[in-house]
Amino acid sequence: MLRRRHFFGCCVINNCLYVAGGESESSLRSLRSAEMFDPVKNKWSFISDMSTAMVPLIGLLYEGRWFLKGLGLRRQVMSEVYDPETDSWSPVLDGMVSGWRNPSVSFNGHLYGLDCVDGCKLRVYDQASDSWKGFVDTKLHLGKSHALEAAALLPVGGKLCVVRNNLSIMFVDITNSDGSGQSWENISGKGHLKSVVSSLWANLSGKNKYKGHIVHCQVLLA
Repeated sequence: MLRRRHFFGCCVINNCLYVAGGESESSLRSLRSAEMFDPVKNKWSFISDMSTAMVPLIGLLYEGRWFLKGLGLRRQVMSEVYDPETDSWSPVLDGMVSGWRNPSVSFNGHLYGLDCVDGCKLRVYDQASDSWKGFVDTKLHLGKSHALEAAALLPVGGKLCVVRNNLSIMFVDITNSDGSGQSWENISGKGHLKSVVSSLWANLSGKNKYKGHIVHCQVLLA
């Protein structure tokens, strides 16, 4: 990145990586600046600054725009939306943002969000009522430990993928909305993948197993 920062927001738009806000590593001041990385050119460039400095806590892409929600300079909760077509930011206050508190993702024209710490419940945003509603519950909750906390929700292969801090992975087939049968599938504990996940986590966390925290989980196409 062109500006050293941490605790920033991050997303992928048109196979380019975007980062915004966060704190400066040198002064610990909240930032307004935002950047874009183009993997084809292997180059970072600045985009328009946010309306105000923010440390984003959650973010998502919805209807072609990037929504961020986090803490402002006085630690007040605030939200902004970025439009890549106009390269502009604007504050946003609606039911979608006010009721949004966990990792979420836009999938097949609908907005889904995790509704519990371990990611075993989903809810969906209803545009007509401008509110979030319960959608599906596995009723098989894993607990509230840091290792089992859901860190990301991603669309993968026509399903939703829940990634937890211990790198366990769960696929959700939302075509079966009652949560029964094979709608929910934990894959990290099966066969070769279990070894791959265990090895990857060991390399990431070192000696302090399960004390790491997934900050961002994004996918860029090579």
